[in-house]
Amino acid sequence: MDQNAGSFVAMRRLSGAGAVHHHRHHSSQAEVVGVSTAWIGRGLSCVCAQRRDSDARLSFDLTAIQEECLHRLQNRIEVQYDSSNLEHQKALKALWRASFPGTELLGLVSDQWKDMGWQGKDPSTDFRGGGYISLENLLYFSKNFPKSFQELLGKKNGDRALWEYPFAVAGVNITFMLIQMLDLQAAKPKSLIGAVFLNLLKENDRAFDILYCITFKLMDQKWLDMHASYMDFNSVIKSTRRQLERELLLEDIQRIEDMPSYRFLAR
Repeated sequence: MDQNAGSFVAMRRLSGAGAVHHHRHHSSQAEVVGVSTAWIGRGLSCVCAQRRDSDARLSFDLTAIQEECLHRLQNRIEVQYDSSNLEHQKALKALWRASFPGTELLGLVSDQWKDMGWQGKDPSTDFRGGGYISLENLLYFSKNFPKSFQELLGKKNGDRALWEYPFAVAGVNITFMLIQMLDLQAAKPKSLIGAVFLNLLKENDRAFDILYCITFKLMDQKWLDMHASYMDFNSVIKSTRRQLERELLLEDIQRIEDMPSYRFLAR
């Protein structure tokens, strides 16, 4: 790891990747990787910052399969949530049913949504930071790991803070953070983390959704370990990101399910 930078540089060998090019990136101050427009608590936003001072950036040529996988995921990322879109409405209703089975939803605009951790009565206003894919991520989590989903939604485990993080808005922030961490809006990854992930995505086209579930569960564990309250959310997210980076760079990670934190998920 480069001791002068805040990111990992060339710690792991890549199999199946194209050529690697080195570029020098200069900056006089820390570069902010991204700022989510979804707000946490009372006016607190998720700011995922990482030092890039004199960071040796890597540029990876992609194989045809990796390029195709990346484009499919990027197409999902580009879709904004549209409250007038019937498919989007259907997905939002499905999320409600998965979250609160047996409880009738009174409307797509309702105070009931606050029970899930949306900021107000209209969840569509909170998707701006993560787009439609953030709803897809939450829905995937609820369907594929329902036990872990319900534990996090209901804050069932551990000694919880008086001021807890809002579940749904935290989920939107996690989607946003992962997109930034993995360079998913670039034509090709310029970080080793992003290149590693594309190898995992090639093996499983749902790798991003699974990584989302891993991240949410890991973030909640960090929250408990740090005895955090809502003002600590940014610190928890940054700690979560650092651990994800460490795990993705482990030599024996060949599938997304090989990540050590995957074991925390329960179906």
